[in-house]
Amino acid sequence: MSGKVLKRIAEALERLAPPPQPAPLFDAAEAFVWHVDPDRLEPVPQVARVPLGLLVGVDRSRDTLLENTLQFAQGLPANNALLWGARGMGKSSLVKAVHADIQARGLPLKLVELQREDLPSVARLLNLLRVRPERFVLFCDDLSFSHDDQHYKSLKAVLDGGIEGRPENVLFYATSNRRHLMPRDMIENERSSAISPSEAVEEKVSLSDRFGLWLGFHACDQDQYLAMIHGYCAAFGITMPDDQLRAQAIEWQATRGSRSGRVAWQFVTDLAGRQGIGLPQA
Repeated sequence: MSGKVLKRIAEALERLAPPPQPAPLFDAAEAFVWHVDPDRLEPVPQVARVPLGLLVGVDRSRDTLLENTLQFAQGLPANNALLWGARGMGKSSLVKAVHADIQARGLPLKLVELQREDLPSVARLLNLLRVRPERFVLFCDDLSFSHDDQHYKSLKAVLDGGIEGRPENVLFYATSNRRHLMPRDMIENERSSAISPSEAVEEKVSLSDRFGLWLGFHACDQDQYLAMIHGYCAAFGITMPDDQLRAQAIEWQATRGSRSGRVAWQFVTDLAGRQGIGLPQA
């Protein structure tokens, strides 16, 4: 085979599988998003988040996650964390707010967001971070798996680390609406159809057990919902008579059919817009 043919083959292969980009300047940002094809950590200039003090109704989870993250940022032992429960109750907001609080203390903690679809590449990401002096929280939002989804096996590489072990400077936080990361009916289906039902189910349910912290988030009541709104209004200078604010807030949640931190923020966003007041992106 001629040299020209070999060169064309090499160039074609390079186009199909471009080499990974150079490692980023980790001092350039406090947060990054992991992408593949090619592998790269993309800096996030400004993280969308709300201050930790504005997260109402999640006091225990807030204090626990903050203490765990602080230990990790200080080089002390800490646990991977699974934040599970009701939609819109501040799971991902808490992770980002805790990271901001640690940053404000002057500790060099970086946040790296990882999509569930990119979990098969996590070993390459860990190898990139393993050699760095900084400490990293890997963050996977809205994590869940279907019955035929093999991505959960890649997650074990983060939680267990394989033969090398999880890098000492990497911690993993995930949010999910499901405590066991799989729908209950799929777990039951696995139990009924597998040759060894107990082993098949155990492999999937035990994935959640690999998280040292389980932090539950539950739907808020009306008092908590209104407290969230009052907290946001006070923080951002939004004014309205209490009786009007209460009536409009209750009407807003009634049209949505639910109460949550997300619904409270959406109401405050609408109210701020009507009053010509700017809000941070959250």
